[in-house]
Amino acid sequence: MSDNLKQPLISNFFGNNRKKRNPRKRKKPDQQKEEKKVENQDEVSLEFKKEKQTIKKKRNLEETKKEKEKEIIKPKLEFVDETKEKEQEDLNESEEELTQQFSSDEEFEDSEEEIPAEEKPKQKFQMYKEKSVKINHQIKTKKPNKSKKEEYHYEEYHPTKQLSVNWKNGQNVPFLFLAKAFQEIEQYSGRIKTTEILGNCFRSILISPDYFGIELGIGEQILQKAVSKSIGRNLNFVRKEYDKKGDLGLVVQATRSNQMFLVRPRPLTINDVFSKLHKIAECHGSNSQEKKISMIVSLLVNSRECESKFIIRILQTKLRIGLAETTVLIALGHALYLNEKYYQKKKNLKRKINSEILDKYGTTVKKNYHKYPNYDMLFELAQKYGIDNLTEKTKFTPGIPVKPMLAKPTTGVKEVLDRLEGYQLICEYKYDGERAQIHFLENGDLKVFSRNSEDITQKYPDLVKFIPNSRKDSVTSFVLDSECVAIDPKTGNLRPFQVLSTRAKKDVQIEDISVDVCLFAFDLMYLNGESLLDKSLEYRRKKLYESFNEIENKFTFAKGMQTKDLTEIGTFFKKALEAGTEGLMVKRLDKDAYYQPSKRTFSWLKLKKDYLKELSDTLDLVPIGAYIGRGKRTGGYGGYLLACYDEDNEVYQAICKIGTGFSDENLEKFTKFFESKTISRPLPYYQVSTDLSKQPDIWLEPAVVWEVSAADLSLSPNYYAAYGLAHPKQGISLRFPRFKRVRDDKDPEDATNSDQVLEFFEKQTLHK
Repeated sequence: MSDNLKQPLISNFFGNNRKKRNPRKRKKPDQQKEEKKVENQDEVSLEFKKEKQTIKKKRNLEETKKEKEKEIIKPKLEFVDETKEKEQEDLNESEEELTQQFSSDEEFEDSEEEIPAEEKPKQKFQMYKEKSVKINHQIKTKKPNKSKKEEYHYEEYHPTKQLSVNWKNGQNVPFLFLAKAFQEIEQYSGRIKTTEILGNCFRSILISPDYFGIELGIGEQILQKAVSKSIGRNLNFVRKEYDKKGDLGLVVQATRSNQMFLVRPRPLTINDVFSKLHKIAECHGSNSQEKKISMIVSLLVNSRECESKFIIRILQTKLRIGLAETTVLIALGHALYLNEKYYQKKKNLKRKINSEILDKYGTTVKKNYHKYPNYDMLFELAQKYGIDNLTEKTKFTPGIPVKPMLAKPTTGVKEVLDRLEGYQLICEYKYDGERAQIHFLENGDLKVFSRNSEDITQKYPDLVKFIPNSRKDSVTSFVLDSECVAIDPKTGNLRPFQVLSTRAKKDVQIEDISVDVCLFAFDLMYLNGESLLDKSLEYRRKKLYESFNEIENKFTFAKGMQTKDLTEIGTFFKKALEAGTEGLMVKRLDKDAYYQPSKRTFSWLKLKKDYLKELSDTLDLVPIGAYIGRGKRTGGYGGYLLACYDEDNEVYQAICKIGTGFSDENLEKFTKFFESKTISRPLPYYQVSTDLSKQPDIWLEPAVVWEVSAADLSLSPNYYAAYGLAHPKQGISLRFPRFKRVRDDKDPEDATNSDQVLEFFEKQTLHK
């Protein structure tokens, strides 16, 4: 479009009136041509005006809608409303785009390129922002196509030059470099883009000095006091802002961004932060709380930009940036491969990278981590021997627990045979106890680990005493997979898990034990300096029976039977139920049936009694809200809002409301337990209904896991479990949920995930 046409459009945009022509004056031919041009200009201006009016009408409608929402929500929640500024910015951007569109010399065509899904900025899950009362959900709109191969597209990247933060050769890595990587990951959804960002971050860090990472959790009270001191505001201000934002890290970042400094603090390095975390973890004894607060304050005071936000989240052990551990491991594999093959060679920066090769090395790191879950040693081995030799150098070691192998649920005996037809099978009792991984070291030490790798040796001093006596003389070291079950020592009868859960968890003395236990061993993972993880189950069971002697009511082998006959499995299943177990475990014995840490595979299937009348399996869910009790339940909580966990996006998705299965003792106990876990608003990582009538009376922090049974699963517009995967605009919910027990052996993030919920739903639909 010519310059003489742009001018009236710009004048019109700023509201200036153009001079009118005299209609009575006779027009010359040249004037007539000019008038036609002006008419064309007026048509364009009119079209522009219509577009502008449409935008303004849309804005007015949105403002009216938001005012109504405020009137509804205001009695329950208070927010800082800054939506007008945001809307004005959006309007200005839209008008600017229109101006550019109508001012172009080219045709009026929409030339906007479509942004790939994995690179689109993230929406915030259930984010009650300080800017708006509107609740946004990031939802999966369709079920992912598992058959489609994901491709990694690493952009041109130089590990020492293309950095968000620079540092000199030989210096420690600035913590801001890592914080900015977290910040960037927080803005994107999609595992591929996240992996690429983190992979490039690792590529730069790998060539710098090592650092040692730790896991650390600090109580909310200590953190709030530290934040108060670091920003120079009182605790009431901190708590009020925390209630508004729902994220203590955002409170610190927002407040510190407005502070002025006479002297800029020395930049933090990764080593600074993690060294300080070590000192905090090691701080015990008198005045330890004040010392911890002082060290946290020093970190926050020296932080800049987004560092303070992530320091707080690291202390809470909740990064909440959509970064799952699997992604970290894959990204580390990519970085190790790329640095080894394409390190600082200019000719390689533009070379296309084969996604299959990247997948191979990502899987290599992931598999080795599962059998040797120590980041520091894994990294050291990869750096020393190369990633291609990592599997050879990584060894399963007693004293370092691995994640247990898991089983897939089934709907009945027929499905078991359909899944495992043609294989050698072993059926074993599925005991109702606590999963226990027993490590016996060559120096005579014995350790007991739970299914989530927690050291629970202090809980079972009786196991420490009698387990070594069960081994044969030839056994010098071993790792057993087993189930610890409460038992009546006089009759040998099994007792339910609820009895076992009453046992003290720390500093237990043998003379004070009131609940006796028996260890039922079903797998041998390590023996006399050799890992058996890559051996068949048939071989592992043979070694198990050869290496141990049973001790009545103390140590025994899981009761099992080898068969392929449908009738025999059905009969054995009934016997298992009569013996007080949960049902059966059915496993493959052949050469490919090796032990796969942390994997839930069809090599192991579980057949539980619940399938006869309910789902094929129970679900492990997290209470995120509570309902005030009425009638007989007045004075406490009468029901709860439960959620599953979405691992990919690190959010809790509401799945059902529960009010049955609780004893009066349970209700009283849980009401007291949640007294210190209440919060004023849903957390940013809760995905729940925006309808206030569907929301609980009280919001709760994710603090415990409950095992829940149900009649079946159904689609619901009011719940968000696996939202968009089974139906484009609905989630999955439980029908007639019933409380079974507390899962003390699981953390909230170990709860049933959204993919498992979808699997249960699809399996149920298939068998209807």
